[in-house]
Amino acid sequence: RIHSARLTASGTPSLRRTKLDELTDMSVQSEHLSSAAARTDRYRQVRKVTLVGAVVDLILGVMKLIVGFLASSQALIADGFHSLSDLTTDVLVLFAAKHAHREADEEHPYGHGRIETAATVGLGVVLIGVGAVITYDAVDRMFHPERLLHPGAGALLVAALSVVSKEIIYRYTIRYARRLRSSLLHANAWHSRSDALSSIAVIVGVSGAMAGLPYIDAVAAVVVALMIAKIGWDLGWSSVRELVDTALDAEQVADIRDTIMSVDGVRELHLLRTRQMGGKALVDVHLILEDPTVSVSEGHQISETVRSRLIRNDDDIIDVTVHIDPEDDEHAAPNRHLPLRRELLRRLEPCWAGLDGADQIEDVILHYLDGRVHVEVVLPLALAGEAGRTQARAAAFTAALDGEADVAGVRLLYE
Repeated sequence: RIHSARLTASGTPSLRRTKLDELTDMSVQSEHLSSAAARTDRYRQVRKVTLVGAVVDLILGVMKLIVGFLASSQALIADGFHSLSDLTTDVLVLFAAKHAHREADEEHPYGHGRIETAATVGLGVVLIGVGAVITYDAVDRMFHPERLLHPGAGALLVAALSVVSKEIIYRYTIRYARRLRSSLLHANAWHSRSDALSSIAVIVGVSGAMAGLPYIDAVAAVVVALMIAKIGWDLGWSSVRELVDTALDAEQVADIRDTIMSVDGVRELHLLRTRQMGGKALVDVHLILEDPTVSVSEGHQISETVRSRLIRNDDDIIDVTVHIDPEDDEHAAPNRHLPLRRELLRRLEPCWAGLDGADQIEDVILHYLDGRVHVEVVLPLALAGEAGRTQARAAAFTAALDGEADVAGVRLLYE
């Protein structure tokens, strides 16, 4: 340690530090603005995709109802109501997307991404409900043959048009869902495909009825209904897992661990926790550094490097909380009973009173390790003097603390 190391506390270096703070603030502000712009752009894309689907749902729903009544097709009429029900889910998607992309606030410090997750659960429930209703109606018609109608070719044509239209909407929506990593759009895409599948049931049923096999309509409807319910279950269950903070998959966690361990200065890690929020990931981790006595600023720099590297390497990760540990405290906290600086110095100062150099102490550095405090006392360089006197002074400082069980030892430094 040399005296010049202390010059950073005053003079020109302080001005440089101020400029560094300003640059850091600008960087943080730029990152915040970039994040806000990304959220706004994501919401606009979700809204555009959903509105396109809503227009198609409205047109198809009205067309199916009109042609269903004219062509005496009960299946097509039911499918028309199914298409119009999609409008309800489209409204839900628009509402959820708008609020899910709002910035974090005091009541929601982690943001509003879980609104999208909760809405996805709702859509999953809707899909299961649609499957249940179709199944019930189909089974009921099988037990009441008189309810089986004999529709004409018009119903067949409209059902075919619905299949093509809804499949196009599905592919359009699912492409954006994957690009934006939106579980909400993913669920809505499959809701559109469920409409296409129900229209396939109409085609099969109408074709069977026209061929003299009216029961084919009911059997096909049950098969499609089970497919729709399975899709709803998968979407709802994955979102429920997110709501209860299920960890990321093992492969992704392993990649996160490897990235952290590649950072210079990190010796070990523990308490690595991950969770998802609105299709994005949050990470918490405790790090043990190679040198437990590094300065606070160096430890902070290592933690910031870990944070930025994880976010840069994994597009799903939006935030990382890093806790620096001087030693492994995963299963025990050996330093919990130790006093903090003010109380410890109050106990140490009377012990050192009257010792050679005690009245010229410039700083006291404390290291909390292995359940005890390791003390470093900084004295003026002018007191270093002869080696014999320096050793005697160190022995005196150490001997004076023999009665302090919380102190592991004293080390004198000169600068």
